[in-house]
Amino acid sequence: MKSNLVPAVILIVLGALLLANNLIPEFRIWRMLLDWWPVVLIVLGVNLLIKKS
Repeated sequence: MKSNLVPAVILIVLGALLLANNLIPEFRIWRMLLDWWPVVLIVLGVNLLIKKS
């Protein structure tokens, strides 16, 4: 069950961001991703640490 949780959350968040990009003209997903990509790496790293312990 837990192994399916992370991909599901990633797909939901990605879908929500792409939908917001289409519905809200001021919202620019690519600008946000350029600003926040290090956070994604940190979250993935923490997730890997939690899985190993």
